[in-house]
Amino acid sequence: MTSDPQGSGVFDHPWLSGLFGDADMAAILSPDRQLAHMLAFEAAWSRACGRAGIFDPAQAETAARAIEGAQIDRADLAAGMAQDGVPVPRLVAQLKQVAPAGALHKGATSQDVVDSALACTLAEASDLIATRLEAVQAGLAALEARFGAAPLMGRTRMQAATQITVADRLQVWRLPLEGHAARLAALRPRVERVQVGGASGDRRALGDRADQVVADVAAALGLHPAPRAWHAMREGIADYAGLLSLVTGSLGKMGQDVALMAQQGLDEITLTGGGGSSAMPHKQNPVSAELLVTLARFNAVQLSALHLAMVHEQERSGSAWTLEWMVLPQMLAATARALAVAQDMTQRITRIGTP
Repeated sequence: MTSDPQGSGVFDHPWLSGLFGDADMAAILSPDRQLAHMLAFEAAWSRACGRAGIFDPAQAETAARAIEGAQIDRADLAAGMAQDGVPVPRLVAQLKQVAPAGALHKGATSQDVVDSALACTLAEASDLIATRLEAVQAGLAALEARFGAAPLMGRTRMQAATQITVADRLQVWRLPLEGHAARLAALRPRVERVQVGGASGDRRALGDRADQVVADVAAALGLHPAPRAWHAMREGIADYAGLLSLVTGSLGKMGQDVALMAQQGLDEITLTGGGGSSAMPHKQNPVSAELLVTLARFNAVQLSALHLAMVHEQERSGSAWTLEWMVLPQMLAATARALAVAQDMTQRITRIGTP
């Protein structure tokens, strides 16, 4: 799940990505990583079904090894997407050319492959987000230790109120991030779950060995087993998207404050490396602070689409499911970029407080 390969989206555009792009998250969302996760699922599936006696064990291991070394024709996957709406039928057809067909994919369905790959992607993305949340908190704590006792005019409704300290404002930036880190840790087991349901989500093809296969595949992929398929239960994904919007929202509040504090005439904050103007060389524009506001607003808008994507019809939806593919990667990219910008900003603040 990645943005447009032609680079028309801001996150991978040839020059707009200079402002919006994040190389680390782009690698996590790349086609290479997504395909690797899908192949990992298919290999784990063959091995798990072999150990459970559903496939011939020797053929299952042969299939798994062939899957792990398979060279996939991506143009064929793209053609399959246009025809089938999912890449898995063509992927399985290609794998059958190199692996024993009787020990490949049987009992699974396309959504098992794609959603399990998504869960692997979210695990990697969450590692990055957690690390960056910690780094931003550390940067803000360092600023508080350095400038926290300095006086600062408190403002309510953008008007001067009473004097506060720099620590008072910094804590309003930092403490929500602590909460988001805790929310992320609690949420991860709910979204980093293997997807196994088969044709209609009931795992019927696996019989009484379903739990064994699910646990085996989950362990191989570093995911949690799920008590039943979550094909049409997307509240975990919606909740995760909500967390992404909360993170960028809190960083957007920080960015808004910094932009206001940097106004000429207030001069309550000094940052190095402000943005220049082609027409007014004297200006130092608070580009990073503005970007945090933009990314917060972007994610807030995208969140409604993920809530709409919860409305799946019956046991599987095509339209609701594919809407997730369009939106969730963009929210991940925006969140990663916002965290990187906020972390950098904490390093570029050289003074805070009433002049």
